[in-house]
Amino acid sequence: MRAVRSIMLAAAVAAMSVPAAADAQSLASDDPVLRAIWSEAISNSHFRPLAQSLLDSIGPRLTASPGIEAAQAWAVQTLQGWGVDARTEQYGTWEGWERGVSHIDLISPRVRSLEGRILAWSPGTEGRPVEAEITYVPEMDSPDDWRAFLGTVRGKWVMFSYPEPSCRASEQWAEFGAPGSAQRNEQQRAAGARRWTQSLAAAGSQDPRQRDLHAQLEEAGAAGIIKSEWPGSYGTTRVFNAYNRETPSFELSCEDYSLVHRLAENGQNPVLRLTAEAENRGEVPVFNVIGEIRGTERPDEYVMLSAHFDSWESGSGATDNGTGSVLMLETMRILKAVYPNPKRTILIGLWSGEEQGLNGSRAFSEDHQDVVTGLQVLFNQDNGTGRIVNMNAQGLTEASGSLARWLAMAPAEVTSDIDLDLPGSPGSGGSDYASFVCWGAPAFNLGALSWDYSSHTWHTHRDTFDKLVFEDLISNAVLTASLVYLASEDDDFTSRKQRSVIQGRGGQAGAWPVCSPADRNSGMSPRM
Repeated sequence: MRAVRSIMLAAAVAAMSVPAAADAQSLASDDPVLRAIWSEAISNSHFRPLAQSLLDSIGPRLTASPGIEAAQAWAVQTLQGWGVDARTEQYGTWEGWERGVSHIDLISPRVRSLEGRILAWSPGTEGRPVEAEITYVPEMDSPDDWRAFLGTVRGKWVMFSYPEPSCRASEQWAEFGAPGSAQRNEQQRAAGARRWTQSLAAAGSQDPRQRDLHAQLEEAGAAGIIKSEWPGSYGTTRVFNAYNRETPSFELSCEDYSLVHRLAENGQNPVLRLTAEAENRGEVPVFNVIGEIRGTERPDEYVMLSAHFDSWESGSGATDNGTGSVLMLETMRILKAVYPNPKRTILIGLWSGEEQGLNGSRAFSEDHQDVVTGLQVLFNQDNGTGRIVNMNAQGLTEASGSLARWLAMAPAEVTSDIDLDLPGSPGSGGSDYASFVCWGAPAFNLGALSWDYSSHTWHTHRDTFDKLVFEDLISNAVLTASLVYLASEDDDFTSRKQRSVIQGRGGQAGAWPVCSPADRNSGMSPRM
């Protein structure tokens, strides 16, 4: 087993195209801790077993589900096993939900098992099969058209998404299509989606997510709602939240949704059978995971590692945000091994409720103003499995100098591709770093290469362990641990001086973002 592990590590080092750990020379100083970080990150990486345990064994981590509770217990135990003080910290409550088995079949006009699943927070069918015919939302010009349609839905599954004209990947159209074919295909998609949006608007919905229309369908006696959203890649479907509360909601893949829609549109009377188990757990407490290595000289100043631990529910939450979470865990392990007595206190925050509006990190920043006030710097990661290639100083003019100085001291092999935006502008949302930026604290996001994040893994059922790129993750661990060490040792406290004018979208000047309070109450308002 040891020989196999040595071969894997040697291959990882070679694939990174960086020197062996003992020969790393691309440092601005002969700092023994930076060299030890390099050696520990590359020669003793824990990324693979950590990620496998989290993503394969525990799986998705929906807020207020048994999955995230199991993951949080695992994270605390893992941190404590490395000698890091760790705990869960409650910040509020949320509506709990647990998935059981779900199965969807086309029964007529032919038999086919369909690719799909019930949506998060959907009621099930109590394990009993429910068969129903299909109807779909027609083109509408007025609320009267919608009211007429409501009179036809009783006892039927209602298809409530735009049916794609083709589920072939967009890049295939670009590579193989005849001249102009890809453009015409995209124009057809855009025109169809536009008609769909206009039709729903004509129904009189006052909600951009059409939750009011969902409720009306339920009141009209629909058996349930079927949805699908295709981001443009093979075999990928985005997941939704179930807004209707008494009848099941489920999603189908692009291909199967289009199949069923065509059958219904052509009068071929499709019938679907759904069998689903799900449990609404009621209002349950929700938590963040907090770990700490206490500082020896400035214990009331903090360097913080940040990532959201919750995920969407359909896949394993690998790139959103298992990789960011495991990166921060691996960074804590490395630092505890090579830098056990830091000058400043090093914290890790693995947040819950990010997908519902940054709730966990917002609550922490509200409850721990001592940490916000004493924050030397926070590093957040939340966008996939690739190498870190961009950072934004969030409009902090003098903190820009600290950030640039730390990057200059880190190994060139992990910093040479980074695009550093100085002084940058603060983000109004994004991810959990925004929960600290709005207080004026120096909190920076570690932006990574996408690896088809937006088109393939983000909020989809394809967000699984096999998408991880361990060479890039190991590089990120070297970078992040180096930055944390350098920030901890810096004699200067990071400035909070802000630029007087910040640039918003479109280049227009905007105001510094104001902190929004965390939603600590039971409910559902996911950011899709």
